Amino acid sequence: MTNSYKDKPWFKFISNKYIWVLLFFSTWMIFLDNYSYFDHRILDKQIEELEDNKKYYQDEIKKDQQSIKDLKNPEQIEKYAREKYYMKKDSEDIYLIEFEGDTIEKDVSK
Repeated sequence: MTNSYKDKPWFKFISNKYIWVLLFFSTWMIFLDNYSYFDHRILDKQIEELEDNKKYYQDEIKKDQQSIKDLKNPEQIEKYAREKYYMKKDSEDIYLIEFEGDTIEKDVSK
């Protein structure tokens, strides 16, 4: 009675050609193919970043559209010009008040 390793179940499993084809195909698809699993993970991360950018820009577009809608009102145009460009009427004076922590001090010694 010979106790050959060919009679063992693990040898039958390993010597099966379908198992070898499956292992080769799996290895190829996971690591070596142009559309491998790792490439898909990188692409999925890029898609998520682009979707986040899309959401950010859509929100900014909504804010800008609201600003444009507001600026159709003459009173809002005047308010915007006074706040952003420090425009004034001829009979007015504008005083800008800067607090100590508001500005960055420049080093003059350089």
